[in-house]
Amino acid sequence: MSIDDQNMPTFQKLYESAPSSRQVAKFVTAATLGATLLFLSALTLTGTVLALIIATPLIVIFSPVLVPAGITTLLVVTGFLVSGGCAVAGITALSWMYNYVQGKHPVGADQLDYARNKLASTARDVTEKAKEYGHYVQHKAQEVTHGQGY
Repeated sequence: MSIDDQNMPTFQKLYESAPSSRQVAKFVTAATLGATLLFLSALTLTGTVLALIIATPLIVIFSPVLVPAGITTLLVVTGFLVSGGCAVAGITALSWMYNYVQGKHPVGADQLDYARNKLASTARDVTEKAKEYGHYVQHKAQEVTHGQGY
């Protein structure tokens, strides 16, 4: 048995476990892209910090104007967003009602029908109990009036 025969399985294992050229290309591409993006991130951070250092005196000088302007802008944007949201909700509700009236069975129609039927049956029950109680009170009133001899 020679030295080459003993080392053969080791070289074969190394050859089989070596990454393919496709894996190497993926790694190199990812590393290059990652390094480039990391460099751009650092450059952007540096620029932002320098701009903040330069702009800080101007922000301090103009803050009596900028703060109310920022608050006003925030309120106006919030108002527009709320108004748009309410408009979208209203249009959605009108569309749902139109589809429901047309019999197209929109989402949630089953729950609405169940609630309507439950409310109607409860209203019928209350009406019946009120009629029964009305008859009972009328009967008692007649007994009281007949008992006194009127």
